[in-house]
Amino acid sequence: MRTGVDTRRAGRRDFLKATTAAGIGAAARLTIARSAHAAGNDTIRIGMVGCGGRCSGAAVDAMTADPGTRLVAMSDLFADRVQSKRQLLKTTKPEQVAVDDDHCFEGLDGYRHVIDSVDVVLVACAAKFHPMYLKAAVDAGKHVFVEKPHAIDPSGIKVVVAACEAAKQKNIGVMSGLQSRYDGAIRETIERVHDGRIGEIIAIEENFIRGPYGNIARPPGMRELEVQYGNQYRFSWLCGDDVTQSLVHNVDRATWALNGETPVDCHGMGGRSGVQNLLGDVFDHHAVVYRYASGARVYAFCRTTPNCYNESSSIILGSKGIAYPLGGRITGPNEWKYSGPGGSPYVAEHDAFFRSIRAGTPLNCGDYMARSTLVVIMGQLSCYSGRELRWDEVTASDFCLAPKPEECTWEMEPPTKPDAQGIYPVCAMPGVTTNV
Repeated sequence: MRTGVDTRRAGRRDFLKATTAAGIGAAARLTIARSAHAAGNDTIRIGMVGCGGRCSGAAVDAMTADPGTRLVAMSDLFADRVQSKRQLLKTTKPEQVAVDDDHCFEGLDGYRHVIDSVDVVLVACAAKFHPMYLKAAVDAGKHVFVEKPHAIDPSGIKVVVAACEAAKQKNIGVMSGLQSRYDGAIRETIERVHDGRIGEIIAIEENFIRGPYGNIARPPGMRELEVQYGNQYRFSWLCGDDVTQSLVHNVDRATWALNGETPVDCHGMGGRSGVQNLLGDVFDHHAVVYRYASGARVYAFCRTTPNCYNESSSIILGSKGIAYPLGGRITGPNEWKYSGPGGSPYVAEHDAFFRSIRAGTPLNCGDYMARSTLVVIMGQLSCYSGRELRWDEVTASDFCLAPKPEECTWEMEPPTKPDAQGIYPVCAMPGVTTNV
């Protein structure tokens, strides 16, 4: 064990169907010309930065999409996670997992060793670090898959934008974890919305309401900073809270449906209700209203309270009908139902990514991944401050949810601490907290 120091619019429907089919067509994959990679052969070496469930899932998706990939390096802040996920992945993909002991890395610098060892870096860990790791990979000339959210504050978004632009100049691929873009039913539904099937968009309702994310009780036997680093979804300084963390999928679909239009302003509300003694300092409910120059509004809701009604949906209300992208259907005068191929969008995005790398024309998703992420950051910061926020002031802001990622260590003071009963202060107070 080594230790660290510490398409916008997709195009016409024939293209859509072709790319969707490609996402599940193993035979077609094998006809793609293979360019040379590590050791002068057609193997593409991949590495994981983060050994939680999402990065492990991304590794399996990549290996499923491209049989020529080999997982050769892994890192996490915790050594036991590296070892347990290595064993699990060896069982899942025994022919493609080739991670030896010398390429298992732990600590806050582990990501650097992974980047040095691979052709493609898979980044899915505490979202606070996503911009820094993306930049490091691009600086090193490596292709990158980076999970959502791509940043948790305006400062991080600036790093993402610069890194994606540098990747374009270097012909380096950047793939976003916003997998809705590679879901056949969603893609064709949005395509038909763009074609005017529901008329003008009047409003969009977005819901991602469900139970708590991650651990909800304090793990025993861990010092405070280990508790926080090890439970990223429960602490705002690591995850950016739930609008940024989870509602980003919904808001990305809404922004896509609106042809990339960004909001003029927004207002949000949120806080902690329900069970007050859950681990962490994040809010458990949020609501954001985004207003657009076109006259459209997006109403976005997320909640992580147990024992309540749950719903995951995107509903686009137009002047001539209603579109339901997640269900692949449209109601109204121009009723329609998706009947194309299925398949996992998680695998399809990796299929498209690795095809593009092998073809020498790597995909770069920087445009929509930065835009959609900043829209949700804007909403989250409005919920925290209680202020109406304008798009122009958010894009100009350098606000960072402290500490800065490059300043994080294992020796620093925990950014938040529980009281004698083990309850953390809520991360923000609307009407008092300032950010942008």
